[in-house]
Amino acid sequence: MPPRPYVSPHRDAAAAIRRAEVVAAASRVLRGSEGLAAFSLDAVAKAAGVTRLTVYNQFGSRRGLLEAVLDDLARQGGLGRIPEAMAMPARAGLDRLVEIFCDFWGGDPAMPSLQAAKAVDPDFAQALAERNERRRLLIGALVERLPPDERPDASRHRDAVDLIFALTGHAMFETLHAGRTTEEVCTLLKSACAAALAG
Repeated sequence: MPPRPYVSPHRDAAAAIRRAEVVAAASRVLRGSEGLAAFSLDAVAKAAGVTRLTVYNQFGSRRGLLEAVLDDLARQGGLGRIPEAMAMPARAGLDRLVEIFCDFWGGDPAMPSLQAAKAVDPDFAQALAERNERRRLLIGALVERLPPDERPDASRHRDAVDLIFALTGHAMFETLHAGRTTEEVCTLLKSACAAALAG
């Protein structure tokens, strides 16, 4: 009979707390004056008050740590509401998706600098690109579920999805946010997405 694995709720809870503390420290390093240039396992370990080995054992690599920070940013930014949008009727779901991403893009003052950092860090750029593609897939799924009389025909389907994808991205939000509130940007984007569907 193989030995039973040792399970300790206290140890698991302590590990979860330590992981959260490392992610918080990593987020601070990422948002610091040097940004991604200073983002390393060593720098994060120092900021978290743990060893580099502890960080490595938790996340495996710099990319793994970046992914954990982005996951935390998504959680704090309200992207956990996306399943709610996907469960709604398609048109209402698209509107809700616009609201969710407007709140996300506008909710963190560090978002513009984080987005700009992808120009100088290939790992970060790839991580953001992969997350953005998930948004495109969500939009495509909602467009596909529209009633036939509201759905773009086959020749326009990809164009509509690509337009809504561009409209709900950070660059468009930042462009429109100059001189507008997040709510005003959201209203404008909902109208633009409806127009993209209508052709």
